[in-house]
Amino acid sequence: MHIIDFIVFLLFTIGIVVFGCTFFRRGSSADEFTSAGKSLPGWVVGMSIFATYVSSISYIGYPGKAYASNWNAFVFSLSIPIASWIAARYFVPFYRKSGSVSAYSFLEEKFGPWARLYASACYLFTQIARMGSILYLLAVPMYILMGWNLHVVIIATTVAIVIYSMLGGLRAVIWADAIQGFILIGGALLCLLILIFSLPEGPMQIIDIATHSPEGNKLSLGSFGASLTESTFWVCLIYGIFTNLQNYGIDQNYVQRYHAAKSDSDARFSALFGGYLFIPVSALFFMIGTSLYAFYESGTGYLPDAIAAKPDYVFPYFIVDSLPLGLRGLLIASIFAAGMSTVSTSVTSAATIILTDYFRPLLPHWRRRKGNTSTASGPELVVLRIASVVVGVLGVLVALAMLQVESIIDAWWTLSSIFSGGMLGLFFLACTRHIGRRAAFIGCLSGILVIGWISLAGPLNLPGPHLHPYLSIVLGTCVIFIVGFVITLLCSKS
Repeated sequence: MHIIDFIVFLLFTIGIVVFGCTFFRRGSSADEFTSAGKSLPGWVVGMSIFATYVSSISYIGYPGKAYASNWNAFVFSLSIPIASWIAARYFVPFYRKSGSVSAYSFLEEKFGPWARLYASACYLFTQIARMGSILYLLAVPMYILMGWNLHVVIIATTVAIVIYSMLGGLRAVIWADAIQGFILIGGALLCLLILIFSLPEGPMQIIDIATHSPEGNKLSLGSFGASLTESTFWVCLIYGIFTNLQNYGIDQNYVQRYHAAKSDSDARFSALFGGYLFIPVSALFFMIGTSLYAFYESGTGYLPDAIAAKPDYVFPYFIVDSLPLGLRGLLIASIFAAGMSTVSTSVTSAATIILTDYFRPLLPHWRRRKGNTSTASGPELVVLRIASVVVGVLGVLVALAMLQVESIIDAWWTLSSIFSGGMLGLFFLACTRHIGRRAAFIGCLSGILVIGWISLAGPLNLPGPHLHPYLSIVLGTCVIFIVGFVITLLCSKS
């Protein structure tokens, strides 16, 4: 890595950390830390939602997926307009009126403490898995660029992110996300333009090579068959609908941002803006992956076998090997922008959940003695900062485990489907009238058993059909809702 590229990258990384730390005095209370004083404009919050959604999973994983196979994973993005519209229409007003920054407080009101603790635990597991995936992808470019030890890069990156998240709170995270969002879009666009015009025959050569690939059409959205054991168009679309409904409806990352907007209209705009912007940008990443395939297949560039065997390494290798001086540093900074925005969001939201769903409810005597806002803000702020550090450490451990994974997209989507499979079904039950606590508990337990069976059937070679892991969230959600609803009906008739 040339010294100029290193300076560009270093200035960006240090600048983001310093910028986040400048909000330290604004984050001097627990409410300011968790909801940014409910004072941010809609476009900033929307850009933060977008930047959080993108992450380095999209920046590196999507090109890697498109390079190795096709555009099947893009189908996931096509489901986002449905979820973001429902969020703007129903979820945003609901949470803004609730008065609680926690996405799971209403579950306790409906079904009791177990529901809140279960949903928040699922959320925490999901966020730690996500952090690990992203931290791994942040380390890959530096390993390829400079040969730096992956373990060291993962730890150092986490420390930098936790520092400004811990000191500046949600306000620092959202403003940093907005800046990082512009940088990552600009970097990706520049990279695609360079790729397109590097080919001897221009853009049409990419289409020709992609559609006549020996491995099949690289622009395909996947099979339209009815198989439930592979990632068809329909499996990916259904998975996307359920996952994005969960993201916008019960994910603390999003709910916290709804509260940070200065008005209801700004909050609704942020949900629509952040969701719709992701569609063209995700298409941009998939096009980069397809263009990379054409670039190396045409002989325009040379790709070592060791890199070709790890699709997630192809885009970082192209940046190192083919981009001009200075631009390499910008692209690496863009990848870090994508990853840092998501990890900082996970750190802040997870710390918030630890405070609101575990610390406050489990210490009622402390709350009565200290109060709930001004006098309690000092100790609560300490809890938030300690929780941020703990979550960062757990994310590092998951990232180190991810070093053995072949495709980070497959690993993350599988873990996400498993850990979060029960949350959405419980949320739907909570939104349905007259569902009893016992019915909800039995439904939730049934959904957990189904998710466990889908997740373990393949690895343990259990009898029966082996469904695709992406369907964990789909079937888990349906089973929880149907079982809870049916038991309620039967009990009402008896």
